[in-house]
Amino acid sequence: MNTPESIHTLIIGSGLTGLSAAHYLNKAGVDFMVLDRNSQPGGVIQTQTEDGFVYEVGPNTGVVGSSEIVELFEDLQGLCELETASEKAQKRYILKNGQWEPLPSGIMAGVKTPLFTLKDKFRLLGEPFRSKGKNPHETLSQLVKRRMGQSFLDYAIDPFIIGVYAGDPDILIPKYALPKLYNLEQDYGSFIGGAIKKQMQKKTEAEKKITRKVFSAKGGLSNLARALYTKAGKEKFRFSISDLSVQPEGENFRISWSAEGKTHAVLANHVIFTGGSFELKESFPFLEKTDLEKITNLKYAKITEVTLGFSHWKGMELDGFGGLIPSREKRDVLGVLFMSTLFENRAPEKGALLTIFMGGIRNKKISELTDEQVKEVIKREISDLMQLPDFNPELFKITRYQHAIPQYEASSGVRFETIEKIEKKYPGLLLGGNMRDGIGMADRAKQGKMLAEQVINK
Repeated sequence: MNTPESIHTLIIGSGLTGLSAAHYLNKAGVDFMVLDRNSQPGGVIQTQTEDGFVYEVGPNTGVVGSSEIVELFEDLQGLCELETASEKAQKRYILKNGQWEPLPSGIMAGVKTPLFTLKDKFRLLGEPFRSKGKNPHETLSQLVKRRMGQSFLDYAIDPFIIGVYAGDPDILIPKYALPKLYNLEQDYGSFIGGAIKKQMQKKTEAEKKITRKVFSAKGGLSNLARALYTKAGKEKFRFSISDLSVQPEGENFRISWSAEGKTHAVLANHVIFTGGSFELKESFPFLEKTDLEKITNLKYAKITEVTLGFSHWKGMELDGFGGLIPSREKRDVLGVLFMSTLFENRAPEKGALLTIFMGGIRNKKISELTDEQVKEVIKREISDLMQLPDFNPELFKITRYQHAIPQYEASSGVRFETIEKIEKKYPGLLLGGNMRDGIGMADRAKQGKMLAEQVINK
């Protein structure tokens, strides 16, 4: 048997994490290769164009929540341009009793809003003076009810979690799922007091880049993926692979895979994995069963994403980011994004582009619906919610994800510890992806850079 090619680092997966890691390795002059089961870069990031509509069939937006996502766009100048949400999209709606209510953004709006009870509005005044929690595995529901009250849970936090995790506040653990929120209480004693104190702290130049603005890329998020792919070096990527297997061999790793009817192999000093936890068993057969179980027991929300395009919009005014639907409202959709309001050139001039999300942790049966049943639900719900006299979209696309969003539950601490244990046992192996370090696009860019730096520093 011929001796396989030797490379410094092998990256598995070309989603945003893998592309970011590749970008920083390339900048440092490190020899690497990227393998991906898909036929193109970007993972679930995929932008489509049809009949004047530019739409996503994966993530629709990100939040500028890390300096690394800004740095990527800065590095990609000339290839890709950051686009932040329009000023017209600042308003965010929450459904209550079948009516859209704007989420308050100031003190007076907070006093007047019908979203929260009078009791909880007064109770909020005492939030800075309440004792901080002592249970690190306290659920998000328990934390919010303790500090803010039931109505804030029902009509602020619950829809927020639906929008981010498609999850359940009764299950998610803030220490893992929302560490910044958790640390506000732990470090400063309260949400309100902590937020004020953090605002007053002097920021580094990197921290000043974290604006928390909603973003995409000009022309769609696939442009970000393609720019990273081009910048890192297209010749270093291999797509449409199958039968991937990684095995330790001395101080290195032997990676084999199939592509175009042939078997390929390389030896690598380092392996960076950026896929889903459910892919580990097949790709890393040498890992102990007991360790794998602690990682692969991770739950994922199943999401059905529906894209609607209207060449002439006749419904309610789309004057915001979109609307989220609390679980108490008992609807068959989780929320609606007003994509043509958020970003430029996503629909014809007088038209509209909407993205609707269905399913999630608490609506698992939605994933079992046929396309025709999905269409019936969407027609009923969107006609009502968006005040449409006639439901005749020119664009109707359904995309299903079985492993859409990982849920950071109580088992997350053990998962993180097990990943660290495996990496210590097998130096050179780095396990990334959204099973750790957060689920947002900014988190993925941050982790990609961190994984690359771990390789570079070694």
